Amino acid sequence: MSKESKTKAEALKEKLFAENKNAYEFCTDAEIKKADKYCDGYMKFLNCAKTERESVEKTVEMLKKAGFSPFEYGKKYKAGDKVYLNNRGKALYITVFGKKSLEEGLSIAAAHNDSPRIDLKQCPLYEESGMAFFKTHYYGGIKKYQWVTVPLALHGVMVKENGEIINVCIGEDESDPLFYITDLLPHLGKDQEAKTLGKAFTGENLNILVGSIPYDDEKISEKIKLNILSLLNEKYGVTEEDLVSSELCLVPAAKARDIGFDRSMIGAYGHDDRVCVYPIVTAALEIAKTVPEYTCVTILADKEEIGSEGNTGMQSFAFENMLVEMALNAKANPRKMFENSKCLSADVNAAYDPNYAEVYEARNSSYINKGVALTKFTGARGKSSTNDAHAEYVALVRKIFNKNKVLWQACELGKVDQGGGGTVAMYISKMNVDVIDVGVSVLSMHAPYEVVSKADVYMAHKAFYAFFGRE
Repeated sequence: MSKESKTKAEALKEKLFAENKNAYEFCTDAEIKKADKYCDGYMKFLNCAKTERESVEKTVEMLKKAGFSPFEYGKKYKAGDKVYLNNRGKALYITVFGKKSLEEGLSIAAAHNDSPRIDLKQCPLYEESGMAFFKTHYYGGIKKYQWVTVPLALHGVMVKENGEIINVCIGEDESDPLFYITDLLPHLGKDQEAKTLGKAFTGENLNILVGSIPYDDEKISEKIKLNILSLLNEKYGVTEEDLVSSELCLVPAAKARDIGFDRSMIGAYGHDDRVCVYPIVTAALEIAKTVPEYTCVTILADKEEIGSEGNTGMQSFAFENMLVEMALNAKANPRKMFENSKCLSADVNAAYDPNYAEVYEARNSSYINKGVALTKFTGARGKSSTNDAHAEYVALVRKIFNKNKVLWQACELGKVDQGGGGTVAMYISKMNVDVIDVGVSVLSMHAPYEVVSKADVYMAHKAFYAFFGRE
């Protein structure tokens, strides 16, 4: 082949092939520096937003600082207004009103605030064999073995009978104690090692070690339990019954840190799905500095990890009620509004891991440093429990991203018969809204410590901002 014909072939290949570029080849040096700086803010957010309540609280602080106000039922809003609706401190709906009529549709981006963790049971505290423990019930899809012998922090709220809410966060400060799930030593682990990973550790054995000092009184029983309760009573003024009306959980105590010699990645707890929450929020804050063409709506939903149930989950009517209220106050037909709306379901995808290549289909996997993951369908095996975006809508999203120089890649979760997973997309599509999943690729998803690419996090911000700014 001559040099001239080879050049022609290369040009033809460049024109016709869909090539996934690496962000460090795609972006300028200036943009890479911008991405690194952007991720400094993301890492700070991760460290103070380890639960859905903390995520909502931190986001509301950011919104108030930017001039957002609480949504009011019965009020008619105009272009440029910016509001939020806080649903029970666990879900948040943010709106920036645009120039076009609501009947022309909304630009919706939806992420979820919750992450897999270990919750306390309602009657958690007991003592046995000279130690005090908390009984637990894990939340979401976890591999139980990953959570033993990991330093844990206690987060949540305790609510007294009189309605007083007590916020709890123990284990994040260097001076705080930590909590711990014990494991069996290898010297006595013959039988344990013979079991499969799924059976070697059970939910009922994920008990949290919380103390070992007995109360100084020989006349009573359960002295260690009493000592723990006395410490809680001294600090918070609570009794054992107050634990019944509490929501307390254990999360990894580790902070977000740079990963690798080149510091190109971030290791942290809760990337799924706060790696989409933060970029959507920052995109909403940025678009709020202008008056967008379409009204922009951000959803930060709760309970996605357990099926999006409950009145703070995506299956609740709370979000739909707010949108219908907005439409009626603007004398717009809510049915037309939903029909013309577009949504990015912002959730993570599984990054291709060569250490476990057997479960991935390499041609249709997402890779770190190759931009946001565009996932047409999720679900399991035969596309069960998925949205499956229409081709016309996929084309529109491609156009928006390409026009705004957003690096993206088309992908699915893994091999067809390996399993699967779902997102909030299918619940939003039930409102007759066009939806597709767009998010960041994650290594070790659902582990106590997950890893993402800094460049991909920044691309997610660019993607959501470009979507909010569509014309």
